[in-house]
Amino acid sequence: MLSVLLITFPFFALVLCGYLAARTGVLPQPAIPGLNAFVLYFALPCMLYRFGASTPIAQLLDPAVAGVYLVCAAVMVAATVALTRNARIGWNDAAFGALVAAFPNTGFMGVPLLVALLGAQAAGPAILTILIDMVITSSVCIALSRMDGAGTHGLGVALRSALRGVATNPMPWSIALGAVASAAQFTLPGPVDRTVAMLADAASPVALFTIGAVLARSQMNQHERVLARDYVPVALAKLLAHPLLVWCAGTAAIALGVPLDPFAFTVLVLLAALPSASNVSLLAEKFGANNGRVARIILVSTALAFLSFSGAVALLQPAL
Repeated sequence: MLSVLLITFPFFALVLCGYLAARTGVLPQPAIPGLNAFVLYFALPCMLYRFGASTPIAQLLDPAVAGVYLVCAAVMVAATVALTRNARIGWNDAAFGALVAAFPNTGFMGVPLLVALLGAQAAGPAILTILIDMVITSSVCIALSRMDGAGTHGLGVALRSALRGVATNPMPWSIALGAVASAAQFTLPGPVDRTVAMLADAASPVALFTIGAVLARSQMNQHERVLARDYVPVALAKLLAHPLLVWCAGTAAIALGVPLDPFAFTVLVLLAALPSASNVSLLAEKFGANNGRVARIILVSTALAFLSFSGAVALLQPAL
């Protein structure tokens, strides 16, 4: 466990640094969008491109990995909506609670953390799950959020907006370009490759620092009271129920003869053990959900993940 904590501690320490910087005013709130833009449009796409280009195309398009992960995401979404929707929480809030329960912080935290823990071969399954969560899970949850007529737009408008958001997000495109480069065995010219490498190297520390700053900002800007029973159980489901579900589904798939690679299976379980994705807060605000509840789920899951994720790694060490 100590050896695991030695690897995971710097990642969560950077999140804490960003949180404290924003909370104390050392990092002004108006500067946070600039950091986020640098990570989203420059550093992270370069990192994902490099991992995609250096990963065999078969790992990026593994149907067994995609199937197991997608089934578990569907179960998490359905169960969270069914268990949380009540007189106080309508379809809109239940749907975004479900998205934050099923969508791990793979891009900003998962890829660099798992590569540090398991090596570059962990990038393939992680990148595939990013595409599933961004394109399928997010779109389904946005569709569910329109079920009770919340907001001023209908289902069709919401789905078109979601797909437009996917199309303008550089992360899927960088992954796709990396996959094409991998299939074609294409390498960038030397100066361009070094530039991309420098931006990619900046992705992990700046992204983690930005996560902390975004969490601090969301906490400082939320003034309404949210009951603990409306967000703590969802945060715990993300950290405990999601990885357990993936482990059960993967074990059953292997027993049924599905060609799920044991290493990729371990990566999927650890991805599910990550805290909630911080970008769900932006989607919740855009579609008129209770962003205070979503932000608290993200904050609690991120704070607790230092121990729960490290524990999951320690438990799975014999399989690594």
